[in-house]
Amino acid sequence: MEAEILVLALAAVLLVAHIQLAIRFKTKQYGLGWNMGARDGEMPPPDPVVGRLERARDNFLETLPIAIIALFGVVLTGKASELTAACAWIWLAGRAIYLPLYWSGVKGWRSLAWAIATVAILVVLAILIFG
Repeated sequence: MEAEILVLALAAVLLVAHIQLAIRFKTKQYGLGWNMGARDGEMPPPDPVVGRLERARDNFLETLPIAIIALFGVVLTGKASELTAACAWIWLAGRAIYLPLYWSGVKGWRSLAWAIATVAILVVLAILIFG
């Protein structure tokens, strides 16, 4: 299996972690009845941790399609290489590190993890587009 495909499979696991963490903390705040209900009513604002987990999840969901396109793209076009594999792992590591940093409210380092991951996936995208 190409490293880029393995990274995408692990990114799916990371997405599950994002989803589960956000909903578990939100359910802890609003209760099981809210979770099992229609969620139609107005709710008080989320606790800071809930908000951070939801924003981290949303951020991951915004960038995941770019990674899917770039990583599948280089594999499908035969442009996968040691560089694209290394960038894929760097992207995944940056995204995995981003979650606990955002969850705990760490400033600066969270942005650095995001930036490193973003640059890594943009390198793969550039290889896909420009060869």
